[in-house]
Amino acid sequence: MSESNGKSNNPNTDNKYLDMDLLRFTTAGSVDDGKSTLIGRLFYDSKSIFEDQMEAIEKSSKSSGEEDVNLALLTDGLKAEREQKITIDVAYRYFATPKRKFIIADTPGHTQYTRNMVTGASTADLAIILVDASKGLLTQSRRHAFISSLLRIPHLVVAVNKMDLVGYDEKVFNEIVSEFRSFAKKLNVSDITYIPISALKGDNVVDKSENTDWYNGSTLLHHLETVKVDASDNIVDFRFPVQYVIRPNQNFRGFSGRVASGHVRPGDEITVLPSGLSSKVKRIVTRDEDLEIAYPGDSITLTIEDEIDTSRGDMIVRKNNVPAVSNEFEAYICWMNEKDMELNKQYVLQHTTRTVQVFMEDLLYRMNVDSLTREDANKLGLNEIGRVKLKTSQPIFYDPYQVNQKTGSFIIIDPATNVTIGAGMIRAGSTESKSPKDTSEAGIKSKQTRQKSPNVVWEPWNIPREEREKRNGHKASLLWFTGISGAGKSTIAKELERKLWENGKQTVLLDGDQVRHGLNGDLGFSAADRTENIRRVGEVARLFYEHGNIVICTFVSPYSKDREAAKQLFPEGDFREVHITCDPKTAQERDPKGLYKKAQEGEISGLTGYDADYEVSDDPALTIDTDSMSVDEAVEEILKIIE
Repeated sequence: MSESNGKSNNPNTDNKYLDMDLLRFTTAGSVDDGKSTLIGRLFYDSKSIFEDQMEAIEKSSKSSGEEDVNLALLTDGLKAEREQKITIDVAYRYFATPKRKFIIADTPGHTQYTRNMVTGASTADLAIILVDASKGLLTQSRRHAFISSLLRIPHLVVAVNKMDLVGYDEKVFNEIVSEFRSFAKKLNVSDITYIPISALKGDNVVDKSENTDWYNGSTLLHHLETVKVDASDNIVDFRFPVQYVIRPNQNFRGFSGRVASGHVRPGDEITVLPSGLSSKVKRIVTRDEDLEIAYPGDSITLTIEDEIDTSRGDMIVRKNNVPAVSNEFEAYICWMNEKDMELNKQYVLQHTTRTVQVFMEDLLYRMNVDSLTREDANKLGLNEIGRVKLKTSQPIFYDPYQVNQKTGSFIIIDPATNVTIGAGMIRAGSTESKSPKDTSEAGIKSKQTRQKSPNVVWEPWNIPREEREKRNGHKASLLWFTGISGAGKSTIAKELERKLWENGKQTVLLDGDQVRHGLNGDLGFSAADRTENIRRVGEVARLFYEHGNIVICTFVSPYSKDREAAKQLFPEGDFREVHITCDPKTAQERDPKGLYKKAQEGEISGLTGYDADYEVSDDPALTIDTDSMSVDEAVEEILKIIE
C-alpha cells in the first residue's frame, strides 16, 4: 500500500473500520466518458492501491505510448476489455477512506449493455452520471439517469468530465448543467449535484483544482464521504418470503428465509399468504441463538404457534399490514434479451421466492429516454423500457416498488433457456389504459365529461380570470402538495404561502384536515371516500383558481388517478404536482398528529405510509425530499417553478 509520512493509509488497520458507513454507488455514462479512469483516479489519489500495481500500470502506459498514466488499467481487468478499450461487464470495486467504505458498480457505457447498468444500479445509494465536456449530454447519459430515477436511487452526481479538453471553461460546464436540469425536471430525483472534473488530470476528484477557481462546490470524494446514506430498507412493512420449510423432527417445524422488509418479534400476530390464515410468532431461530427481534436482511427461521400449511414461495406478513395479492398488475420493464418481448407468450416470473408463469397482456407504452415521453408500441426490444400489464398463473404478494424495493421488483425468465430476459418494477394497481377512450375506466374525467346535476346550464364567470390576474399582478396557478403523513407537506405549504403573501400575492391554502372538518366531514378513509375527498377538493380549488389566486393544496392524495383527475380541471401547465417525500422511518419519528402511534397500537388502519400504499406519480413537477432539504430550501425550490 502506498504510504505517506511513514504511516499506513489502509483503513483496515483502524478498529472502527467495521462500524463505518457503507456507500454503494454506480458509475454510468456514454462510451469513453472516462468511468474507468475516474475509478482509477479515486483509487490512486485516495491511496487505495498497492505500489506494485502502480508500477505495473505506469509501465503498461509507457509501453503503449500514452502521455499520462492510464488509470483505467486499474479497473479494466478483462482481456476483451483491454483489447477493445471498453468496459463490457459490471465490475464491483471496493475501497475505503478514513470516513467511509465504498462499493462501486462500474457499468458499461455501450447502449447494448444498458441491461448491465440496471443490474449494477439496483442496490446503489448514489449514481455518478459522467458527461464528456467536449461532447455534451448524450442519449446514453440520459438513459442511465432515467434508469437511476426508475430504480429510486436517491442521489445523483452529474460529473462533467474532461474539463481539461475544453480549457476548464465555466461556460461549457454551465451549459451542460442547464441542459441536464431541464431534462431532470421529468425525473423523480430530488438530490442532484453537479461537479466539474478531469479524471485524467485529477481536477476536483479527490483534491480541489486551481483550474476551476470559479467552482465553489465540494470535490467528488468529499461529496461521496459526506452525502447522507438514505436507508432503502423498508422497516415498516414486515415481509418474509418463505424459502425453506425445516422439519428435522416431529417436534420442530420452522420457516426459513431472509427478512425482506419490516421487523418481527416473538408474539407478533402474523398472516400467511396466500392462505390468509393467522397465528403468532413463537420463536425467531438462528444458528447461534434465538432473537428478540429480526430486521431487514436477517436470515432467520420462524416458528409459529399454530399448524398452518406453508411452503416455499408463501409469504409471512403482519396481520394488519398485508401487501397487495393479485395475479394482475402493471410494471416498468427493462427488456434484456436480443429477442423482442412478445405479448401473450408464456414466460416465468421470479418474485422474491415465488416462481409463477406470466403473460404480458398489454404494452401500455414505451419510454423515449431522450425526451422522457411515452410512445405507442407493440413490442420491447433489447434495452428498451416500457410499462406493461402482466397476468400471472397464480397471485403474487407485492408492494409498489416505490414503497418496497424488495417486494416491488421481479425478473422475467425464458422457460426454454432459463436465461434472465427482463427486470421489472411494479407500479400500483392495474388501472392505466393505453387508449384515450378508456380514460374513464382509470377514474379520469375530462372537462367535457365531468359529472353535473340534471337540468342545469353552465354559467360563465362574471369576471374572467384573466382580468383578476391583471389586477393581482400575477397569474393564477395550482400547487398540489402530495405525500405520506409526516413528510412535511403542511409545514412547507404554510411557509410558502406566508412568503407569497408577504410578496403581495393573492393566495389560498387548502389543507386536508380543514376540509374534513366541514366540507368533507361526511367522508371516511376508504378508497372510495378518499377519491371523493380529492374530487371535491379539486372542484373547490378550481373555483379559487378562477378567482385569480395561487392555490396551494396539501393532501396525502395517495392515488395517482385521483390527482390526475384533479389535474384535468385546470389548463395545461397551471396544475403543478409537488411530491413531498421522506424516509417512512423519518415520518414515523416526526408523527406530528400521532397517527403512526395509533396505527402501531392498532387503533386505526389504512394509514398511508404505514399499512396503505402511496402511488408516486411518474412525472411530478418537483420532488422535495425533506430528509435532505430544509423548509427554507424547499420553499425556494417551489418559488422557482412558480416564477
